[in-house]
Amino acid sequence: MIHFVLLIACAAVIYVACAWFVNAVEWLGQRLRVGPLAVGTILAAFGTALPESVVTFVAVVFGTGASQKDIGVGAAMGGPLALATVAYGVTGWMMLARRRRARVNAKAMVPVGGPAVDRGAAPAAPAPGDDTADLGRLARDQRWFLAIFVVKVTLGLVAFAVKPWLGLLFFAAYAVYFWREIRGGSGHGHGADLEPLLLQRRRPQPATWAVVTQTLATLAVIFAASQLFVHQLDAIGPMLGLSAAVTALLLSPIATELPEVMNAIIWVRQGKTRLAMANVSGAMMIQATVPSGLGLLFTPWRFDTALLISGLATMVAIGYLLLLLRTGRFTAKTVSFAAVFYLAFAVCLIPVLT
Repeated sequence: MIHFVLLIACAAVIYVACAWFVNAVEWLGQRLRVGPLAVGTILAAFGTALPESVVTFVAVVFGTGASQKDIGVGAAMGGPLALATVAYGVTGWMMLARRRRARVNAKAMVPVGGPAVDRGAAPAAPAPGDDTADLGRLARDQRWFLAIFVVKVTLGLVAFAVKPWLGLLFFAAYAVYFWREIRGGSGHGHGADLEPLLLQRRRPQPATWAVVTQTLATLAVIFAASQLFVHQLDAIGPMLGLSAAVTALLLSPIATELPEVMNAIIWVRQGKTRLAMANVSGAMMIQATVPSGLGLLFTPWRFDTALLISGLATMVAIGYLLLLLRTGRFTAKTVSFAAVFYLAFAVCLIPVLT
């Protein structure tokens, strides 16, 4: 019972910390003069993915046994899968929920003498097209991710002398992505839609030290709560009859990517779906490059059947998203079905591990 209580408490702490984090990181983006989409793809994604990358770094560099290094490789493969399926699926569900609330609010509008009068209802959600803005940019990010991920999986099936040094190419790929986002993400302004900094609620323009302090403090809380969340899952898994391997490949990736999921929930609720999508796609780019580069440099980077299945499931999920984007069917409803690929992965994985 203690483990279950701690699990729920950690999830609540992560949600509150993410609410403070997204509030601070938007102000940080304004201070650094980066575009709003770069706030999602670079600042928010880097902040929430950094703790997971540190865990991978410690596992592959300082791990003393093959099992510890395998944990790092599994994290490098499980993170992108959870983002491509669960994170996008949750984003779609939240978009649907927001639209339902908008329809309920529209019915609360009572016409008096012609124009509609709002009887205390919340503002309606943006038009459906606003929820899926910048689809061309999203499609480009997914194509980048898929190309890098295919190389990543292919390298897990072969062995040759210079293979470890290819890890440097993954770092270079993220550097190119980072530079492109920073240079090309300033097309929209900040300011009017920013809520007051929670650490200085009464100041319309918070101090820079307060923005930095709130950003770093919330990241520390997110990191600590996420690690405790993972430890509770490791304890609860055997209680539910799940093996350690199933817990590591099925439950732990969702726990480690929980901050990105929470960010998406918060931003969609605020009507900032573009930032939610950018956060997920930016985190996917980090997970496809930085942990993979570390794994290639410090481990044999050889995949077993379970890791190969996770790689194939990720590629199929990205292919589904690209198909939606190409055919113009990228909507809240269709995106929500991305989570089905994670369930398919679980169905295929459990017989392999048992």
